[in-house]
Amino acid sequence: MHHPAPSADPRHRTIEAPAGRLHLVEQGTGPLILLIHGFPESWYSWRRQLPALAAAGYRAVALDVRGYGRSSKPAATDAYRMLDLVADNVALVRALDEEQAVVVGHDWGANIAAASALLHPEVFRAVALLSVPYAPPGGPRPTDVFARMGGDQEFYVSYFQEPGRAEAEIEPDVRGWLAGFYAALSADTMPAQGAPDPHFVARAGGRLRDRFPGGGRPAWLTEGDLDVYAAEFERTGLTGALNRYRNMDRDWADLAHHAGAPIKQPSLFIGGGLDASTTWMADAIDAYPTTLPGLVSSHILDGCGHWIQQERPDEVNRLLTTWLAGLRD
Repeated sequence: MHHPAPSADPRHRTIEAPAGRLHLVEQGTGPLILLIHGFPESWYSWRRQLPALAAAGYRAVALDVRGYGRSSKPAATDAYRMLDLVADNVALVRALDEEQAVVVGHDWGANIAAASALLHPEVFRAVALLSVPYAPPGGPRPTDVFARMGGDQEFYVSYFQEPGRAEAEIEPDVRGWLAGFYAALSADTMPAQGAPDPHFVARAGGRLRDRFPGGGRPAWLTEGDLDVYAAEFERTGLTGALNRYRNMDRDWADLAHHAGAPIKQPSLFIGGGLDASTTWMADAIDAYPTTLPGLVSSHILDGCGHWIQQERPDEVNRLLTTWLAGLRD
């Protein structure tokens, strides 16, 4: 099978945006594809997609979301609300001298991609969601929902709400914590069925890392990869990343007038069969005929965990490029 050579090596650049400064990595020429990472990651999570998209004839751009990596990290907690992250994406497309982009997101990036497509259909002409399906705005207040989960355990999103609390767990050993968190949600290293769920902490002084598996690194994560992630978070700290979780109630209020709104652009969903982010939201996937009327295809990768584009890059690249080719027809 012949793969055309990707055009140019990845280029790092910085643009002005509402966040202040956004760092991005760009490869290839052609229609713009914007890649948005999740927690706790960076542009580097798309390292296996950038050359594949470039080789397929696209201008692939992976950014560091505000609060991460080399992008600006505003001090205010409420500077990480969804409306601000969407504004960053719009500004990025404009700064790249483009009118439109296809937006692709993973984990929190999927939520950011969905909100971008919902609020700015004139800019984001299609949307691909990895791991986290689209659930329209509305429903009960998020923190109320999370507080009711887990019984005598605390759901990780609730644990992340209080500024400084999760930071105190993570920042003394960023590299070890990241390694454990990645392993806990990877297909080949996640805790066995029946083991304590790493999405919850014990209410009395519990920590997330108490639930991390004790084994080795997942196969997708080299020591060098872990070094890249650890170096970024050792430099920036975790507050910017965690502040995304601390704005869920603000987002709920900000987007209330879009309650139940569908995303009508052409869309794609790819989830992992062993990923709680996908399986817990099976109802959202079932609702896709009404919430994503433009859905082209939906795929669950058997035996795949949460870090989908890193665990199964070749399959994800094939699904993405096939879907993108269909948009050109």
